Amino acid sequence: MIKLVFALRRRPEMTLEEFQAYWRNVHAPLVAERAEVLQIRRYVQVHTKDLAGLHGAFQRRNHGAPEPYDGVAELWFDSLDVMGGDDPAVRQAQADLLADEANFIDLSNSPMWLSDEFEVVADG
Repeated sequence: MIKLVFALRRRPEMTLEEFQAYWRNVHAPLVAERAEVLQIRRYVQVHTKDLAGLHGAFQRRNHGAPEPYDGVAELWFDSLDVMGGDDPAVRQAQADLLADEANFIDLSNSPMWLSDEFEVVADG
């Protein structure tokens, strides 16, 4: 199983609330509609909580760490092979999602990476 992790920062003109509402109510349905063609096994949105003073305390604890991300998207795939290719339907679905991401994500400040997951503590 391969996991794509996308650490998101919102476009500068958006509030955190606007960003999270768009991500949840507009972008998430677009991903869900394209999940089968893209062979997405699982999609999770992790929304940052904006608690007064908390981010500043985290930054001080970490000696001036950068501003936190506004959220993290996690997508699971069976293998690298299903993530690309020349299938026009896959390419179109990818293009659709990228075009929508530009509406709410500061793409140049939002890194993404592929990962393997190593579970350390599990419920149950």
